[in-house]
Amino acid sequence: MIEVKGLTKYYGETLAVDDISFEIEKGEIVGFLGPNGAGKTTTLKILTCYMPPSKGTAVIAGHDIFENSIEVRRNIGYLPESNALYYEMGVVEYLTFIARMRNIPSADIRERIRHAVEICGLGDVVHKEIAELSKGYKQRVGFAQTIVHDPPILVMDEPTIGLDPNQIVEIRDLIKNLGREKTVILSSHILSEVQATCDRVIIINKGKIAAEGTTAELQALVQGKAIVYLKLKGDEAAITEKLKAVEGVDGVSVCDREPGELVGYLVEAASGVDLREALYGFSVKSKYPIFEMRRETVTLEESFRKLTAGDGGENAESA
Repeated sequence: MIEVKGLTKYYGETLAVDDISFEIEKGEIVGFLGPNGAGKTTTLKILTCYMPPSKGTAVIAGHDIFENSIEVRRNIGYLPESNALYYEMGVVEYLTFIARMRNIPSADIRERIRHAVEICGLGDVVHKEIAELSKGYKQRVGFAQTIVHDPPILVMDEPTIGLDPNQIVEIRDLIKNLGREKTVILSSHILSEVQATCDRVIIINKGKIAAEGTTAELQALVQGKAIVYLKLKGDEAAITEKLKAVEGVDGVSVCDREPGELVGYLVEAASGVDLREALYGFSVKSKYPIFEMRRETVTLEESFRKLTAGDGGENAESA
């Protein structure tokens, strides 16, 4: 549904997007993740034909952004970071205005609005003016305008920014529901949002793609060592030295202590090595009771931090 080839964008002498290429298949929800200034918003503006690239191109729903930008726009519902609403309008009045701008036949407008209102959960506020709505409901109106013309692709720039925790959960659920029928690309610098919502992640940093894949694949990419958390009872110094001698162990560090000689250790091994059986055997042989044992995993937050280390925010855009 989306094919990006060698996309590059300069703002004067500043390189904001640097020769990126990626594909998004039909029905995917893909998170475009990166620090502020990484090139996310610039890329989305190019994909929605808001601005042209300096080099490269993109094909959206089979239409080239240069050769047939009107058809590209017809196939996209776009929610920008700054939700463009007319506060003096009522909800239905605004959606009717958008439907007419989208050239929806007059006979179909009422049904399209009814469907958008139902999908976006606007039934309780449908007769209110937009100015009267909470931030969360205003964002829902923004979602409604992206789907009123029933596009196959939705592009969303920081869709939960400025919302409270309850509103964020509601909007996440809405995005996942929309993703059952649409192809969705959303930008964010909020890791939990991407992890909770997206099938796949593209990490962009300093205008380049740093990595892409599922959250599990990105975590595996930066998983330098397999780590087991082990809580044992006994003398800390003696246990530390004996753990280091266990076959397959590359390193041992203490991470927490509790009364009664209870100590938590992080035991490291080469990537792919499962130490749990060897550590259990060590416990039995040495007579140090195990109070807790689990494998530690690299979080998406750690993956993101490692893949974007050194970002200085030099790029020209804000997101």
